[in-house]
Amino acid sequence: MSKVISMYDAIRELVHDGDTVAIEGFTHLICFAAAHEMIRQRKTELTLCRLTPDMVYDQMIAAGVCKKLVFSYAGNPGVGSLQAFRRAVEKGEPRAIELDEFSHFGLVARYLAGAARLPFYPLNSYAGSDLPKVNPQIREMPSPFGEEKIYVVPPLNPDVAILHAQRADENGNTQIWGLTGVQKEAAFASQRVIVVVEELVSADVIRADPNRTMIPGLIVDAVVVEPYGAHPSYVQGKYDRDNAFYVEWDTISREVSSLNAWLDEWVYGLSSRAEYVEKMRERLEKLKPGDAYAEPINYGEYR
Repeated sequence: MSKVISMYDAIRELVHDGDTVAIEGFTHLICFAAAHEMIRQRKTELTLCRLTPDMVYDQMIAAGVCKKLVFSYAGNPGVGSLQAFRRAVEKGEPRAIELDEFSHFGLVARYLAGAARLPFYPLNSYAGSDLPKVNPQIREMPSPFGEEKIYVVPPLNPDVAILHAQRADENGNTQIWGLTGVQKEAAFASQRVIVVVEELVSADVIRADPNRTMIPGLIVDAVVVEPYGAHPSYVQGKYDRDNAFYVEWDTISREVSSLNAWLDEWVYGLSSRAEYVEKMRERLEKLKPGDAYAEPINYGEYR
């Protein structure tokens, strides 16, 4: 059976109030379309997980859907602070949020432990760091194979992972190229998986280039086809990063009134991502990249 459904139905059926949700994608393939749909459906009490909770989670924090943030870096990349995030932490506006902060590798390790269903993951990178002093989930223990001490972090198993990709077939076999981040690890660690793709292709296309298949359909619950679903981040080969928008967000988000006006116009005021794309059409046209094809690979036919 086809797993293809609308974004509205995917969020309504698979994301519940109080869930732990991971929207991953490292600078690349960040699913803003799913974030906006969660805001529109007024999901609440969510624990949001992400290596770099940049503008996508700033918008969700501003909309009041976030109860807790599990993260390893917070900022507007190349620009500065996240203004809604700062207001939530410093002033409790629009609501106070809890914070669980890790290093990048510490959070990757949590996903790895979650994906492998391990009780913890060992790492050395917290030596000399103050993070273990403020985060009790980062613990020091003796190595079972030597005299040294190591640090360990617990597994992370989100209720839902929402992952953007270039393409998938109707069964959820999902292919990614370019920066892959922790898309695969988050998918295997999560209880439910929504993949959002620029393009739906046949199973024959997927089988013809199997090494690009990052997420197998057997762990995917829903496939959503949402062109430009990652804007203003980028999708390798489809559209470039809208760098100007990240700069604009710093101005938009500095005042609650201008941020709420943006949410009213671009999220609450639209019924779907398709309306967003149509409204943003002229800007999106300028983000089309040139061509840079890879050399064909001969996988060899079995006879």
